[in-house]
Amino acid sequence: MRSDEWATARAVSVDAFDDPHIGELLDALRESWAWEPELSFVAAVDDEIVGHVVFTHAILDAPARLVDVLVLSPLGVRRDRQLHGVGSALVRGALEQIASRPEPLVFLEGSPRYYPRFGFRPGHELGFTAPSVRIPAAAFQVLPLASYEPSMRGAVVYPDVFWRLDAVGLRE
Repeated sequence: MRSDEWATARAVSVDAFDDPHIGELLDALRESWAWEPELSFVAAVDDEIVGHVVFTHAILDAPARLVDVLVLSPLGVRRDRQLHGVGSALVRGALEQIASRPEPLVFLEGSPRYYPRFGFRPGHELGFTAPSVRIPAAAFQVLPLASYEPSMRGAVVYPDVFWRLDAVGLRE
């Protein structure tokens, strides 16, 4: 995403969700330590932005050391373009772009029917603990990248923005 595309990408993400707090989350993430401009991607059709996905930095509290990891959230596609492959193409393209980065893992909480097509697996299968008990086990997923080592395991610590805006897991 180019810096001049921010407002449109933000609007696409806000439109994609029923959650009125997505815009606030994106703004707070963009101002936080976890944001890196190169980790925000857009999908365009006919030069019009129709999708947006963001990766932010997080921490894995592994037994040997703290490890810088990524969190994929949020992924949004404009409502009139949903179910047309835009989200899948956007995620695949973004994952290709970050494949050579130094972070060994990408975490997310999302649909266990949607994300496995990109290689995501349940986090607990590789020894990871979700950052909240409110995240359903099937929704807590991880994608190992090139620098992943099997000795890496432990608890994922989300950026503070997710906590301050109560954007972690499900509420009863």
